Amino acid sequence: MNGLDDTCKRQPTIRTIPNISNLNSNGHIFGGWILSQMDSAAGVEAIRYVKGPVATVAVEAMKFHAPVLPGDWLSVYTGVTRVGTTSITINIEVTVMRQGVEEEIKVTEGDFIFVALDENHRPRKINRD
Repeated sequence: MNGLDDTCKRQPTIRTIPNISNLNSNGHIFGGWILSQMDSAAGVEAIRYVKGPVATVAVEAMKFHAPVLPGDWLSVYTGVTRVGTTSITINIEVTVMRQGVEEEIKVTEGDFIFVALDENHRPRKINRD
């Protein structure tokens, strides 16, 4: 044990700062842009696990908790929660570091389901070795 708690050990799959061009009419970062960051990060996690190409087939349990503001540092954390015969479910948690706030703020979470693809872009069995 090195004395660090779990939040100190975890690393984001993606860390980025949204551009002003990603603003919606409320002055918050557009939810679709956040969703694309989540899909990209979950795809990286799925590809790493299945060791090959994947396709997003579903988004489940999507929830927005708080807005992302201009200047926020966005972190997307991912983890495998279920592996089926050809599909894999990735849980995603999005947090921000906000100026003047010491702790990360959870802004979004969801579960994305991917299917592993073969060379013909058809579902393939996931090797769990």
